[in-house]
Amino acid sequence: MECVLREWKIDDKYELAELLNNKKILDNLRDGIPYPYTAADAEEFISAMLAADKTDTFAFAITADDKVIGSVGIFRGQNIHSQTAELGYYIGESYWGNGYTTSAVKQACRYVFENTDIIRIYAEPFAYNTASCRVLEKAGFQFEGVLRSNAVKNGEILDMKMYALIKN
Repeated sequence: MECVLREWKIDDKYELAELLNNKKILDNLRDGIPYPYTAADAEEFISAMLAADKTDTFAFAITADDKVIGSVGIFRGQNIHSQTAELGYYIGESYWGNGYTTSAVKQACRYVFENTDIIRIYAEPFAYNTASCRVLEKAGFQFEGVLRSNAVKNGEILDMKMYALIKN
């Protein structure tokens, strides 16, 4: 399935709040996202993404039929990692399994590789998140290994997987 990436708009806050007010999504993301997730929380996030340095932060709304259905972002590293970047993404539960996330990841990575000096994009999904791992594999990422006991989420010690896509 095809989707369109675009810059965030403040008015997206209501659709974003609706998407992220879901424990099934939040349980697969890093901590720091409030629950319940409000339009004010969404506005704060969108404002931060719009104000971020455009050479370090590449944040996009994932849309289908002009509706926000998710988010994808690529964030440049620092120091010796300044030509690598971390990928993060999520999609609304009602859109799972339709290929939107894979399409969005491919589009975002293509944009970053074509418009920056970044040579490596990596992602670290929780090892149990097979759907996210499959998205990365379908988008061309290579599995590089398991990061054992790499995170604590909801009081549980979790393994994560390392995936990377290298610029051709």
